[in-house]
Amino acid sequence: MTTPGAEEDALARYRSPLVSRYASAEMAFNFSERKKFSTWRRLWLYLAQAEKSLGLPITDEQIQEMEANLDNIDFKMAAEEEKKLRHDVMAHVHTFAHCCPKAAAIIHLGATSCYVGDNTDLIVLRDGFNLLLPKLARVISRLADFAEKYAELPTLGFTHYQPAQLTTVGKRCCLWIQDLCMDLQKLERARDDLRFRGVKGTTGTQASFLQLFEGDHSKVEELDRLVTAKAGFKRAYIVTGQTYSRKVDIEVMSVLASLGASIHKICTDIRLLANLKEIEEPFEKDQIGSSAMPYKRNPMRSERCCSLARHLMTLVLDPLQTASVQWFERTLDDSANRRVCLAEAFLTADIILSTLQNISEGLVVYPKVIARRIRQELPFMATENIIMAMVKAGGNRQDCHEKIRVLSQQAAAVVKQDGGDNDLIDRVRADPYFSPIHGHLESLLDPSSFTGRAPQQVAKFLKEEVRPALVPYQDKMGGKIELAL
Repeated sequence: MTTPGAEEDALARYRSPLVSRYASAEMAFNFSERKKFSTWRRLWLYLAQAEKSLGLPITDEQIQEMEANLDNIDFKMAAEEEKKLRHDVMAHVHTFAHCCPKAAAIIHLGATSCYVGDNTDLIVLRDGFNLLLPKLARVISRLADFAEKYAELPTLGFTHYQPAQLTTVGKRCCLWIQDLCMDLQKLERARDDLRFRGVKGTTGTQASFLQLFEGDHSKVEELDRLVTAKAGFKRAYIVTGQTYSRKVDIEVMSVLASLGASIHKICTDIRLLANLKEIEEPFEKDQIGSSAMPYKRNPMRSERCCSLARHLMTLVLDPLQTASVQWFERTLDDSANRRVCLAEAFLTADIILSTLQNISEGLVVYPKVIARRIRQELPFMATENIIMAMVKAGGNRQDCHEKIRVLSQQAAAVVKQDGGDNDLIDRVRADPYFSPIHGHLESLLDPSSFTGRAPQQVAKFLKEEVRPALVPYQDKMGGKIELAL
């Protein structure tokens, strides 16, 4: 038996499809070991720099040594140290100290494990939002262009998935956009509400730092402020336990779950419209819809979004339960759970946004199919207009109502029992009673007269709410996206 090579060995191990199949390289890196542990080292550098500036005996040479080795991580050594010590932070303290012998004595000075662990998590969450927000803005922008293009195209509206009054293709799209704009606001707020854990010590009292600075409270507060600023945060939490409150994770995951719900609804609508043959997601020249049925054009992108969105929505249960069982200042049963759920939420949100962008850039509309469906239902919707026109021509409202009721029932029987087309208008034309309005029937059946203010609502909504919300992301709109799989 031959020894498997690196590629075969990788194929023999489970890898999360969120990384191996779906998510972007940028988001995968954001939750990578390299990002995590290099950030730990930067946090140790920030701490040492701030402590030095406030008078602790730390030399320029020690600082320079740390700066030179921020990305020089011996992962093999770190793994061996962790196996021996059963402590990931101390394993990396030792590994960093090994390549920084002069700085070894002051690395992690006064800090607890959560100084690097929790602060890194907050940096990663912030950076994760910064990756998601432009993607969400791009989806909204593409859909806004679509809504504007089809603002006046009448289409059959549905309530209870039963034919209702007409709307327009663009107006329906604006329902999707409105939900996504709410998500954009929520993601921005969740990112901006994030604070740094900062320099708080073992149980959050800053006792170790107060001792280092010989009881000088002002220096401890300044140390916290300096490190927070170096990490790119405007504020730190004033009070923490050993960790920042796990309620923060609930807020983060809730907005991502809400985004999942929005995208699930949008992609479900697209799947239903594909069944009606009114609108389809992109379908490539060589794409196969079914191995057994060559004619099929399955909405696989929308189905993928729905599938992954369900996973995203369920993940919010993890931080809810974690926050509820954090005894006193902290218990470690949060750690393993958070390693999984936080990363998976952002990775999942990342791929469904990329997929939805791909969908929104290639939506195909079939106006003739839409018009045919309108013709099947519009005669019934036009009955009130016919009655009003007859009254204006001198008819009796009640007599007209009864006449149109009888003809409508007859036409409905043709549709439902015989499988025929809706012939209500033909029946109206053939009935002498309606002769006063026979010349006006075409105008009474103009679909655009049934869409109300939908086109105006589209224009107002895009101008006043959507386009302004996208202004901060104008330089990140990019080109079209192609899916790897």
